[in-house]
Amino acid sequence: MKTVDFSGRPFHFIGIGGIGMSALAYILAKRQLPVSGSDLRPNHITERLQAVGAHIFNRQEASNLELFQHDLPLAEPVTILAGAGQNAAGKPTQYSSKTNFGNNLPQVICSTAIGKSNSEYLAAKERGCPIFHRSDVLAALIADYDSVAVAGTHGKTTTSSLIGYVLFKAGVDPTVIVGGEVDAWEGNARLGQGRYLVAEADESDGSLVKHAPKIGIITNVELDHPDHYQNLEEVINTFEVFASQCDTTIGCIDCETVKERLNPQITYSLHPEKEADYTVTEIAYQSGGSAAQVWERGKLLGQIQLRVPGQHNISNALAAIATGRMLGLEFEVIADAIATFEGAKRRFEHRGYTNGITFIDDYAHHPSEIRATLNAARLKLNKAPNTRVVAIFQPHRYSRTAVFLDEFATAFGDADLVVATDIYSAGEVNLHQLNGQQVADAIAIHHDNVIYHPSLKTLSSQLKEILKEGDLALFLGAGNLNQTIPELIALYADD
Repeated sequence: MKTVDFSGRPFHFIGIGGIGMSALAYILAKRQLPVSGSDLRPNHITERLQAVGAHIFNRQEASNLELFQHDLPLAEPVTILAGAGQNAAGKPTQYSSKTNFGNNLPQVICSTAIGKSNSEYLAAKERGCPIFHRSDVLAALIADYDSVAVAGTHGKTTTSSLIGYVLFKAGVDPTVIVGGEVDAWEGNARLGQGRYLVAEADESDGSLVKHAPKIGIITNVELDHPDHYQNLEEVINTFEVFASQCDTTIGCIDCETVKERLNPQITYSLHPEKEADYTVTEIAYQSGGSAAQVWERGKLLGQIQLRVPGQHNISNALAAIATGRMLGLEFEVIADAIATFEGAKRRFEHRGYTNGITFIDDYAHHPSEIRATLNAARLKLNKAPNTRVVAIFQPHRYSRTAVFLDEFATAFGDADLVVATDIYSAGEVNLHQLNGQQVADAIAIHHDNVIYHPSLKTLSSQLKEILKEGDLALFLGAGNLNQTIPELIALYADD
């Protein structure tokens, strides 16, 4: 089998700007390895990669691989012109010895989103480049450290970010690779000098089975990716393989599937009667977050305060506490870190406040996630008078919408008003002949106040007419709905 080479051979990422791909590229570049990659649109993520030495092509073409035909001297910087693209300032890029690509064929990294007909992929294959899935690189990095891998259908990003943050604040200098951006390390990855790596481990394409960490966290197991899995049993089988490859598994037994099928060695639960290793009592929800008393195997450890709202985040905090305790951290150190954790971007992210309206961006795109996020919004308002939770929802993928349409229909009980947009395809063909109007109609069977507005181009002006002082406007979805938020805030500013 081919193995990922960290000894100095270049890496070239096709689709480097994706949240998962960019995190890996950042770690490799920070490890002083030659990194290049392509993406169709420059953004702040690709700019961050350029800042640490990665070479970015703003196109996906076979000619990008010509970069590796140049025979560069190691000592002096060399300006590359032909076929090498330009840097952010529009000037030819210079490479020093740290970014020497030479004649060495690169290791080409792809995600599941890269099709076999992609011209850059075909060129890499024709040239004989070793080609890896992004999960192969993550698996190799996990094997390189004493690793903590966080898996589960929901809560992976927040839980892995929180564990990484706890270790970071505890001074053990972890390496972190997550599926969301965290202000504490200004992005979705950080390279530490310590022995621990904390990584988010994705089950969406089945690649979870490649990972064998020291500690595996399993938050819950549900069917979320019907484009890959036929049924829940296939999802469970994937998690069973993952669990068997972890030295120790930590699992939330509030999920019956985790409890009955995965049998984690260390358990956590929000319900003391389940007799988990870690649990909570005296939960108090506040507008600024929540608080709870934490118990470890029947012994009171103390209290935690969370800035991130919702019952699900107390559960995520228990996973972080269980992990920290297993790694030898004092509870006070863990609790102090949890108290200052502000969450990952697009996970109940506060995007603005204007005209008495609070704007929240959340990645929730599965019915269970929507219920949890709306519940957190309701708790945040804390029954204050003249307040509403307004859910603006963009369904994500035709396959998911078709499979879970009935569940989506009943997921908005904690919203006072639902505004549904058209479905974000994520590149899928609409085999089910679905549209957002059908989703809105399904929700309206169970909800008295539903509006369908298909076009994102005019959504901000429509919302300006709908929203009023005291509202919490919650933008839900994994697509591009959140681009409406700054447009809407700007409309208010123009008044």
